[in-house]
Amino acid sequence: MDILKRIAEQREREEKLAWEGTFSDYLALVRERPELSQTAHSRVYNMIADGGVEKDANGNTKYLFFSRELFGLDRAIERLVEEYFHSAARRLDVRKRILLLMGPVSGGKSTIVTLLKRGLEQYSRTDKGAVYAIKGCPMQEDPLHLIPPPLRAEVEQELGVRIEGNLCPSCRLRVKEEYGGRIEDVPVYRVLLSEDDRLGIGTFSPSDPKSQDIADLTGSIDFATITEYGSESDPRAYRFDGELNKANRGLMEFQEMLKCDEKFLWNLLSLTQEGNFKAGRFALISADELVIAHSNEAEYKAFISNKKNEALHSRIIVMPVPYNLQVSQEEKIYEKLVKQSDLGHIHIAPHSLRATAIFTILTRLKDSKKQGIDLLKKMRLYDGESVEGFKEADVEELHNEHLDEGMTGVDPRYVINRISSALIRTEAPCINALNILRAIKEGLDQHPSINREERDRYLNFISIARKEYDELAKKEVQKAFVYSYEESAKTLMDNYLDNVEAYCNWSKMKDPITGEELEPDEKLMRSIEEQIGISENAKKAFREEILIRISAYARKGKKFDYNSHDRLREAIQKKLFADLKDVVKITTSTKTPDEHQLKKVNEVTATLIDEYGYCPTCANELLRYVGSLLNR
Repeated sequence: MDILKRIAEQREREEKLAWEGTFSDYLALVRERPELSQTAHSRVYNMIADGGVEKDANGNTKYLFFSRELFGLDRAIERLVEEYFHSAARRLDVRKRILLLMGPVSGGKSTIVTLLKRGLEQYSRTDKGAVYAIKGCPMQEDPLHLIPPPLRAEVEQELGVRIEGNLCPSCRLRVKEEYGGRIEDVPVYRVLLSEDDRLGIGTFSPSDPKSQDIADLTGSIDFATITEYGSESDPRAYRFDGELNKANRGLMEFQEMLKCDEKFLWNLLSLTQEGNFKAGRFALISADELVIAHSNEAEYKAFISNKKNEALHSRIIVMPVPYNLQVSQEEKIYEKLVKQSDLGHIHIAPHSLRATAIFTILTRLKDSKKQGIDLLKKMRLYDGESVEGFKEADVEELHNEHLDEGMTGVDPRYVINRISSALIRTEAPCINALNILRAIKEGLDQHPSINREERDRYLNFISIARKEYDELAKKEVQKAFVYSYEESAKTLMDNYLDNVEAYCNWSKMKDPITGEELEPDEKLMRSIEEQIGISENAKKAFREEILIRISAYARKGKKFDYNSHDRLREAIQKKLFADLKDVVKITTSTKTPDEHQLKKVNEVTATLIDEYGYCPTCANELLRYVGSLLNR
């Protein structure tokens, strides 16, 4: 009953959005809210902007409208919004172009279009995105088209709007015959855009050129009414039900546009440039719609190489949509796809999807000519990690080095197929990184489009991903062991901080037992700092940074503790783990642990489960695996 209640409430909300009045009533609305007359391009841009905008640490813009579903495409989307949607919304010439999303398979092109369509449906149900149309018009036409052309200039000035386009043949006939030219009496209603209802959102998909009719785009003659109305040029004898008709006031998606027969593309020439198209035996029909298409790179290159398509070349704005190049974002893609499946109950061990993403991203990156940069360092820099010797400016330089980077490589669809294979085949309650990497390796042998050279490269990347996972696994066990020795970690850090304070203040340490004055313990400090790669030349700056952080905390009345400095905490963990390494090796690899070792294994296992997201099965597997790594 609760479900039925929510359905009833949803129906009531939709009913409350309904509005109907005369053209005279609508003019009063426009006088109060001139934004009601916005173009389709403006509506789409405002919808995206109203979704929220964030700036990342590097100053890049992130549009939240897309970021909830698309991951790692912020740069491409920023360019798409700023160079096309924003400019088109301001009535610049780019609105007279077809927007073509061009990129590799499974790169997110279709998802972008789907988000725009679903977004428009919801946005038309808000006050800012409200759409009003002439009631009974088969093209949900803008009511301002009723204003005669001679009066438009003064009406535009009075209302603060722009009026573009003319009445469709159907509305022109109705105004004359049903309303006697009294446009003020023509009924107007609020339209709720809907792809399912074919209101303001259209989709055209190419099929067999021999059987597909241009009527799918522009409508067709209703032969059943010809005898009644006597002429094919009578609007009542024509069905204005083509995708271009139905997409008016909204968005028209051209799926796989470049696979279309040429005759379907010629209709887009006048639609994009002049805002109208030809249908039947009528004058040009006005249409206000955003035409968005998508295609892959191979088809686009074939298209532009054909001289017959030159007229369309200048009417297309191509926006590249490459693969994501960030490991952390690739992880989110896989998490999203796995959650959408029926196998979400199978546990995926921590870092499994990260190891998978490392392999995938490496296949998409191109070698840099920049000195000291290999693919692994490049991968880390792209993912926002700090790499010694490189700055943020270097990341931008790397991006600009290969403008087509991300247009090739392994696609998410292939990877999720292999993850699915690993999930389906497992008899255990969980899978780990090794299961997935093994499934990817097996899939390469069956992949029809991967040649021998590519296969060898990909096998090398699987090996690199495995090594990266090995380091993650050791670090995870290290953290779990250190967690069990937390008091030891805190004591070690306090000792380090006492020595750093004495070093920076040019003072001496006092032995707590004998009272003897001692020089700061350089050996202890260096043994910790070296764990995170602090060089001899950089040690002074690092120690001063720590002291400044302690002072800042003191001024704010906060206590500097084990978690106050990420790099120092990492150094302490690594130092403690290095000291405990033999204990870890014995504890994780012995087949017959003694009582003390068994207690320690249980403590570490509990930490892995409670603190780091492991299940009992993968926690025990991780300990055995790390034990084998340490014994090599």
